[in-house]
Amino acid sequence: MTRPIHYQGGWPDERHADYQRVECERCAAAVEVAKFSVQQTSVQWSPASVRACAEFAARAAAGEQSALIDTCASLRDSIDRAVRQGRLEVLPP
Repeated sequence: MTRPIHYQGGWPDERHADYQRVECERCAAAVEVAKFSVQQTSVQWSPASVRACAEFAARAAAGEQSALIDTCASLRDSIDRAVRQGRLEVLPP
């Protein structure tokens, strides 16, 4: 398993994190996720996952641009559940 590489100031370099696939329990949109702490989560969306996201689709239909939508509450719940169930690791500092 790859661990984050640290910058001189001690901040993790997300480019080398161990991303894990998480699927949204609402719409099955699959994203790559790395958890650096309980509060810090990095989510990598693909074009296919943006298209599959039910919340993004509803908000885009209401006139929002998907690139400006900051989060999907359903996916956030799925990520939090994956952490609680041990399916997604919070990476050590």
